[in-house]
Amino acid sequence: MQRVLLKLSGEALAGSKKTGFDEDTVRGVALQVKQLVDDGIQIGIVIGGGNFWRGRSSENIDRTKADQIGMLATIMNCIYVSEIFRSVGMMTAILTPFECGSFTKLFSKDRANKYFAKNMVVFFAGGTGHPYFSTDTGVVLRAIEVDADVILLAKSVDGVYDSDPKSNPNAVKYDEVSLEEVIEKNLQVVDMTASILARDNRMPMWVFALNEKDSIVNTVKGQFKGTKVTV
Repeated sequence: MQRVLLKLSGEALAGSKKTGFDEDTVRGVALQVKQLVDDGIQIGIVIGGGNFWRGRSSENIDRTKADQIGMLATIMNCIYVSEIFRSVGMMTAILTPFECGSFTKLFSKDRANKYFAKNMVVFFAGGTGHPYFSTDTGVVLRAIEVDADVILLAKSVDGVYDSDPKSNPNAVKYDEVSLEEVIEKNLQVVDMTASILARDNRMPMWVFALNEKDSIVNTVKGQFKGTKVTV
């Protein structure tokens, strides 16, 4: 495994606070990523925008505008997390699908590959740049574009279940499940658009709990406790 795309859920990064960011949690993620980068693994990162913005629940805001605000929220999240990564000794870059002045650089595959070659952690912010597409779709799209080996989905739950384990104590966890079955049963690993995009481009996803000790390093090193979503 040489290049992975890590999707960090805002809920997991909030830690016990349940909102915003828990800095100790983010720093713990940074130290794990640094260990992998030091071992020669190239890491791209996508972060959701929910820490700052959940505008789709409002009936008073146009969906397109709400999604645009959500894209900006992902950029704020990436700037914050990127700075924590830098504080533990990593080089980072933030790429967006639209111009943000001096805050970020415009995404291209060539630019991303140039940064990866310099052992930089590359943050892909701003989603796809278009409304009606989630950060789930954004992470699958970027993973395909930069030829990642796998998408790592670090969540607040420890894998994929046949129903919501938060509301159903008898929910059954999958050790492995195909993308086809995810789509047929609407298992909501990622949203449906992202699931179909991953299936059609044969992009595997591994789902695991961020809050378990050394979960990112263990996942990459083969000590995996979550669910493998296969192609």
